[in-house]
Amino acid sequence: MLVSQWFDAVFGGVIGLLLGSFLNVVIYRLPKMLEAQWAAECAQLSGKEPAHGQPFNLMVPRSRCQQCGHQIRWYENIPLLSYLFLRGKCSNCSTPISLRYPLVELATGALFYWCIWHFGANVTGLLWCGFSGAIVALAFIDWDTTLLPDDITLPLLWAGLVAAALQWTSVPLASAIWGAAAGYLSLWAIYWLFKLITGKEGMGYGDFKLFAALGVWFGWQALVPIILMASVIGAIVGIALKFSSGLREGGYVPFGPFLACAGLTAMVFGPQSILHVVGL
Repeated sequence: MLVSQWFDAVFGGVIGLLLGSFLNVVIYRLPKMLEAQWAAECAQLSGKEPAHGQPFNLMVPRSRCQQCGHQIRWYENIPLLSYLFLRGKCSNCSTPISLRYPLVELATGALFYWCIWHFGANVTGLLWCGFSGAIVALAFIDWDTTLLPDDITLPLLWAGLVAAALQWTSVPLASAIWGAAAGYLSLWAIYWLFKLITGKEGMGYGDFKLFAALGVWFGWQALVPIILMASVIGAIVGIALKFSSGLREGGYVPFGPFLACAGLTAMVFGPQSILHVVGL
């Protein structure tokens, strides 16, 4: 039994590495696709002809070096191994390849391994693998662009509701529904209270939707531990960035990545363990 469990988990980890490579594409391209879509919609509303360029989506064009345009061959795109073989540089121009690419692959592979090991090679395990992949993509997209695309947050929320309705997760449907409502409305209320007091926007609507999705997957009871963990992680990272002069212009730090980290922490250790970490 243990050998079979180990084999399934390793196989899941390999699939996670492959998906992590695809997530790197999603993280880079999806925001650009959304920007192009918004530009086309603005042009249409203003009566202008939308700009027509080369097809650009998650499948085409093939990945290229952003410095020299070298088209990446299949054997240069093997998760982790290609990065090590190329010594972290483009094979054509020797421009350094960001370490983040293999780290995303490694993180996704490790999360998939854990999900299959913990939940099993079944529907529940696959669902949590999907949850992990979506959370990783959202965290990095928000960190790069301060966007949490509806293309990921809303399917994540609905998938959690369907899973709860079909009893594929341990969260009862009523708890998932209340989790969605409480998650969204709590951050919505904080957003408007902060805006009324300061006249500024402290977060975006994507944060409401992500917190609602986490409420669906973990139940309304987990919302307080998750928001506490996200706040602690955010405070630590914010202070570190401030002292290292790493804050962006305006001094803001997106909140989505910290919600994502708290969600993954809740998945691995359980929501109640977060309360012990923060001393409650």
